[in-house]
Amino acid sequence: MMEWLVLVGRLLFGVLFVASGVGHLTQTQMMAGYAQSKGVPLARASVLGTGVLILAGALMVLLGVWADLGALLLVLFLVPTAVLMHGFWSVTDPQSKQMEQTQFLKDLALAGAALMLFAFFATTADLGLTLTDPLLDGLFE
Repeated sequence: MMEWLVLVGRLLFGVLFVASGVGHLTQTQMMAGYAQSKGVPLARASVLGTGVLILAGALMVLLGVWADLGALLLVLFLVPTAVLMHGFWSVTDPQSKQMEQTQFLKDLALAGAALMLFAFFATTADLGLTLTDPLLDGLFE
């Protein structure tokens, strides 16, 4: 029963990142303009690179293929994105500041969840319903 709950949790968690990754790869021009407005260097390349990173991490978690590594890839996307894209501390308009703070905190919360998934996948002996064992199994024992 628990393996099915883990599978459903992986699906619910991963669908956001699959959609985001696909968006990065299919709406690159629009997203690159937004990234450039936030001061991201090489905005188009950054959008494409993060799109691949997000999609790879999400699919790894969803399919259970080295899901521990997939969760870490999502953290590698989320933390810099929170800081670079949602720097609410530099926004003066109260409504925009609130929106950026919400997005910043959402990204940090998702990064925390991804870190917990990493720990879960890397240390749990029988995950069930995954295609591979964790890649980093035993690395942190």
